[in-house]
Amino acid sequence: MQFYVDKYGSALYGINKLHLLMEKQHNRGQDGAGVANIKFDMAPGERYISRIRSIAKSPIQDIFDQINNRFQQIAEEDKSKLNDVEYLKRNAGFTGELFLGHLRYGTFGRNSIESCHPFLRQNNWITRNLVVAGNFNLTNVDELFSVLVNIGQHPKEKSDTVTVLEKIGHFLDVENDELYRQYKTLGYSNPEIYARIADQLNLSKILKKASEVWDGGYAMAGLLGHGDAFVLRDPSGIRPAFWFEDDEICVVASERPVIQTAFNLKVEQIKELQPGHALIIKKNGIVSEEMINVPKDPKKCSFERIYFSRGSDADIYKERKALGRLIVTQVLKTVNYDFDNSVFSFIPNTAEVSFYGLIKGLEEHLNLEKIKQIQALGNNTSEEQIAEIIHRRARIEKIAIKDAKLRTFITQADSRDDLVAHVYDITYGSVRAGKDNLIVIDDSIVRGTTLRQSILKILDRLNPKKIVVVSSAPQIRFPDCYGIDMAKMGDFIAFEAAIQLLKDRKMEQVIQDVYNQCLKQLDLPKEQVRNFVKGIYEPFTDDEISKKIAELLTPKNIQAKVEIIFQTVENLHKACPNNLGDWYFTGDYPTPGGNKVVNKAFINWMEKRNERAY
Repeated sequence: MQFYVDKYGSALYGINKLHLLMEKQHNRGQDGAGVANIKFDMAPGERYISRIRSIAKSPIQDIFDQINNRFQQIAEEDKSKLNDVEYLKRNAGFTGELFLGHLRYGTFGRNSIESCHPFLRQNNWITRNLVVAGNFNLTNVDELFSVLVNIGQHPKEKSDTVTVLEKIGHFLDVENDELYRQYKTLGYSNPEIYARIADQLNLSKILKKASEVWDGGYAMAGLLGHGDAFVLRDPSGIRPAFWFEDDEICVVASERPVIQTAFNLKVEQIKELQPGHALIIKKNGIVSEEMINVPKDPKKCSFERIYFSRGSDADIYKERKALGRLIVTQVLKTVNYDFDNSVFSFIPNTAEVSFYGLIKGLEEHLNLEKIKQIQALGNNTSEEQIAEIIHRRARIEKIAIKDAKLRTFITQADSRDDLVAHVYDITYGSVRAGKDNLIVIDDSIVRGTTLRQSILKILDRLNPKKIVVVSSAPQIRFPDCYGIDMAKMGDFIAFEAAIQLLKDRKMEQVIQDVYNQCLKQLDLPKEQVRNFVKGIYEPFTDDEISKKIAELLTPKNIQAKVEIIFQTVENLHKACPNNLGDWYFTGDYPTPGGNKVVNKAFINWMEKRNERAY
């Protein structure tokens, strides 16, 4: 710690960097936050683990206000103590060398302080203390819970977080016991044994044994009481993780740009943690990337790229622009290529980059048309004629303004409906009443709640001839069970549309057949389960489902005709070639547990059970 005081003039270098990293990733969760810290080389009886969690309205601010209040008190007593490393380590929390921060958004369950990471597994042996936080969902929690019970544990609850903590903790205990017996046999004293255990603990072996039957998507971090740490990524690379190391720091985060910003780095300096690997960070400073589970075909989450991650990443920015550009042909068809009477905009702010791509594509199309028109004029052309052609542009306006800084997709379900109706305001005078088409691009449409309850009604106040809502993502048809909040079949407007089409066409037997097929698989091992829910969509084309979605989402008494266009899966893969995880669009799950989850989600819907399927 003294190094950072000498070089940067502050003993709070680490906690300040953690604060910055968490603020720059606040998009990843607004329901809660937590931080933990390990102090190295503390004497027995001195506290060496600090943790604080919050579910306040602004949880990051609340956490760091509480931490900083203690430093403020120290400064008021004696300002010089703020740079006295020995004093701080003995008397103030969060002045250690190893930090872990986590942001939570509620994928499931109540929003309580107990739901916030990091989680602690405490013990009087320093090398058995474990702090865990992560971005993950496991599909086989019941199976893993049974394993813990069979080895003699009595977990306090059946959740994937507690299960992961206890599974790693169990093999951490086993490793401690094995090393203790080994060194005891060799005649070492207990203090010598504990020092050797801290040095020799094999984190790679512990993680291999703990995670060998996990099914899901995960990027999880752990700290051990003596100072070792790890970050582990799932074999399909579903959840993201990036890292950087030099001779002063090692830092890992879910998103690449936050590391660049916090430490003033170039994009090429940041490494991606490879699927199935763990970054092992030993207390002595040695950092290694080690294979824990054999990597599978990479199925990195494409929804991260479309929506969830910040668009400031160099590659995500390009991909979102490509998503907008690749949907241009579909957009132009729906307005009969009428540029002069069409206004283009975007909702919400996260769709702004795909909007730039859409406009770029429209300009490219117009430029080709201009060349043809100028060529058709022949030699006897006037400057005015050429100018008239050249000056044609796609009409761009800022139509919807998001007043509240709220992401309604992430907000807990019980408060979402009340919020969506008041989130947006409108720019009046931007559309010619009864004459213009209004085309707005959105990054994705999951439930359609915001469109139905708020946006379409607001847009209709401008009296456009037609409203076209463009989704830069394909139709979301299947639940996600790897960490994005899309868990129930009834939440998807695409599913609701397909069900309604089956009913309209007197094909209800398809629904019953799918239900029966799902029921037959309930007790099969997950490796033998097939996704039969695909059968709900098979009778219909994408366009038929899109048309029904528009019908379902159009509010009563709206004047404009409403059309909804979705990105194709083929174009999604063109735009995001390195993130081919598309199970929410296609039903092609990267792990066997995904098929089990989607069938169970359909059974829950049929039986009117409002619960998560994993």
